[in-house]
Amino acid sequence: MNACTPLSSLKILAGLGRLLGTAALFLLLASPAFAKYASMVVDADTGEVLHSVNADDRNYPASLTKIMTLYLLFDEMEAGRIHLGDHMPVSAHAAAQAPSKLGLAPGQSLLVQDAILGLVTKSANDAAVTVAEFIGGSESAFAERMTHKARELGMRQTQFRNASGLPNLGQISSARDMATLARAMVHNHAKDYHYFSTRQFNYNGNLLNTHNHLMEHYEGADGIKTGYIAASGFNLVASAKRDGRRLIGVVFGGQSAALRDRHMAKLLDTAFARTPGSSGVELAEMPEQSGEAASAAGTPPVQAVMKAMAAAKQGHVAVNRTKVAQARPAEDDAAGDTDDENWGIQLGAFSHQAKAAETADTALRKLGKLVSDGEVSVIRAKGRHPLYRARVIGLPEDSARQACRRLKQSHQPCKPFNAGIHLAAR
Repeated sequence: MNACTPLSSLKILAGLGRLLGTAALFLLLASPAFAKYASMVVDADTGEVLHSVNADDRNYPASLTKIMTLYLLFDEMEAGRIHLGDHMPVSAHAAAQAPSKLGLAPGQSLLVQDAILGLVTKSANDAAVTVAEFIGGSESAFAERMTHKARELGMRQTQFRNASGLPNLGQISSARDMATLARAMVHNHAKDYHYFSTRQFNYNGNLLNTHNHLMEHYEGADGIKTGYIAASGFNLVASAKRDGRRLIGVVFGGQSAALRDRHMAKLLDTAFARTPGSSGVELAEMPEQSGEAASAAGTPPVQAVMKAMAAAKQGHVAVNRTKVAQARPAEDDAAGDTDDENWGIQLGAFSHQAKAAETADTALRKLGKLVSDGEVSVIRAKGRHPLYRARVIGLPEDSARQACRRLKQSHQPCKPFNAGIHLAAR
């Protein structure tokens, strides 16, 4: 938008305001820009820091947030206040969450065990809010508990505003804090950590596959969580164990799920090759024993491959049905984890953002259940006279191709594309 004339900018904003409402427009104007590359690798047992780059920089955690949501749920289970067979009521607020989701309906109930499995595989936002309301009474009250627990564990950069990781200007964390949280999860909830190794989950006849594909190709990897929103890029907290030694890795700001996973594998390989105790740097004492902030000196990056992941990309305006957010250098705005749903459809280019958003939203409603997990995204194309590309993103490949076939039958231009390949080439 900064390339537009003042008059054209006002017209665009006015159109977006009419289409999406004043509160949504405020998000467009007010969003900060964090998304940048950061990484850390630590020894889960000793706390030795084996790799650290930008580890204290603040970033949006996206669905890494759900690690804390599960941590508090496991706390309640260990205390005997909640059990795997308990039924949690689903509110209208929980059911209305943006994808990824289980598709819960207001008034139904969700088993605690199903919620856990839905969070670790599908990264279901409706399940996250259901858990939050069941434990905290409201999502906002639960978020306060999340932040309090973060301080208790020594996470000093982190602030939680919701249970899912959906876009919120005040929801921030860092690579160091996420390494601290993962380490606490492994040790303080060892008997429940196995859930993060779940690769498939059958819910209501639908087979849901994990977004954490690192477990499928990296020796010893057994969890724990992926995360993605446009403002954060592709994030990952991973744990791997070899020869009795467990490492925890964190990557923020990946350009695609595949690039992020490959980089994580390189970081872990390098860290496993190091002699234990060689760095002389420790993350902190065990989180359950200390509330002190973790402190560690950064070590140089070990791979130059992340230059591409850290490089700035063109900003864009991303739109879904209820909100607009100014994206940092990142890719098409999806409302949650979309690592295995990295396809989209492009519906044309328009001179005004409002028209592009309206076209994509119309297609989303017309296609119905076929693209139920999809989100509208409006991308500003380069050029002296900017155009705005209308897209629906966050789709499986089959759904994207089928959607275009259906739209073309009604003479609507449509082109399926692989967001991962597209972004790697940008």
